[in-house]
Amino acid sequence: MKICIFGAGAIGGYMGAKLAQAGADVSLVARGPHLKAMRENGLRLIEDSGETTVDVTASDNAADLGPQDYVIVTLKAHSVPSVVPHMQPLIGDNTTIVSGVNGVPWWYFHKIGGPLEGTRLETVDPGGVQWDGFGPDRVLGCVVYPAAEVVAPGVVKHIEGNRFSLGEPDGSKSDRALALSKALGAAGLKAPVRPKLRDEIWVKLWGNLSFNPISALTHATLDVLCTDPGTREVARNMMLEAQTIAEKLGVSFPIDVDRRIKGGADVGAHRTSMLQDLDQGRPMEIDALVSSVKELGRITETPTPTIDIVLALIALRGKTAGLYGT
Repeated sequence: MKICIFGAGAIGGYMGAKLAQAGADVSLVARGPHLKAMRENGLRLIEDSGETTVDVTASDNAADLGPQDYVIVTLKAHSVPSVVPHMQPLIGDNTTIVSGVNGVPWWYFHKIGGPLEGTRLETVDPGGVQWDGFGPDRVLGCVVYPAAEVVAPGVVKHIEGNRFSLGEPDGSKSDRALALSKALGAAGLKAPVRPKLRDEIWVKLWGNLSFNPISALTHATLDVLCTDPGTREVARNMMLEAQTIAEKLGVSFPIDVDRRIKGGADVGAHRTSMLQDLDQGRPMEIDALVSSVKELGRITETPTPTIDIVLALIALRGKTAGLYGT
């Protein structure tokens, strides 16, 4: 089984290191100083249990690696469309594309059934680049739970979590899903195959949709924005609007909105990824986390007044920082 991780930064590097430790045939696509360090010194993984360094096959050119059984995409959502042409050398007749990307996935309406079957989402897949360039039948969904960071070129620090939930768009327990689950399990990662992965997508999105833009606008950490009465109410209203949309699409939420907010508060003084991107001058993941939910509101004829206001504010904040829509 040949596995390529495209976008081997923090999460991709963590997964790649664990797979390499387990002896899997894994390769990484990365760039810049991080790639240079991995080539020269290997990939170093820092965990609570200690530090390890593994030799990895890494490149910035997919043509060096050839067709794969699985291509696991761990880029930020807005980065994927532009690299679809560069990924083509990795894709053979039986390649599975594993979409480990935050937010509403571009394949969301593939094999969902009903009148919205095959609907394409312009906010996350402008012009249908991924739909046409990958083909939705190749896709295996993935919800990423671990937290990690690149603390130096070639060095990834694992912070928490080791679960990568997998799911077919049609909910089946396919051979390809089970085979990847087994390979990730052998590497010490949890990879359950879920019959209703869209439910998990929404529970994670619930927080990302609200906590991320509010934190970037206020510079507040999770514990603060989830307990301050004003920002908590804004987040709660955004989440309730999203819940109405999701339930129209057949999603079931295993917890209620107040418990989800409490879960955010319990994380503590955490700076969300969008706030980190703003502070570090990296492009902000606004469309996959917020604009996409507004688009789904239009599709399902659901008003999203709070989401619309926060989206307008964070979009302008991103534009004035030169980190969105440029």
